Amino acid sequence: MIVRGRLGEASAVERGRERFDELARGEGVRVERIVSLAAASAPGHWDDQETEEWVLLVSGAARLEEEDPPRTLELAPGDWVRIPAGCRHRVAWTAEDGPTVWVAVHYRIR
Repeated sequence: MIVRGRLGEASAVERGRERFDELARGEGVRVERIVSLAAASAPGHWDDQETEEWVLLVSGAARLEEEDPPRTLELAPGDWVRIPAGCRHRVAWTAEDGPTVWVAVHYRIR
């Protein structure tokens, strides 16, 4: 059966939080929608994933930080990033005036 959804119709998320909804999963790949509202990684926390991640910012705004080399990336709707496995990164902030919607694709390179 075909499953249909709409990226912009994200369910409510609390201020300062993120919501993760899995949209699809297959062998070695996972697609999720992330909805953030005035959210940021905890102080001193860095994500360090075992999989590659490709992320598209659909709506809202965000700032990502990369640890090594130190770098800051401002993201607007339509911007995307590819985060290599093992790259320590964090969300510095997401928009406060409405939800920030992302699509993330997690995958393994063989």
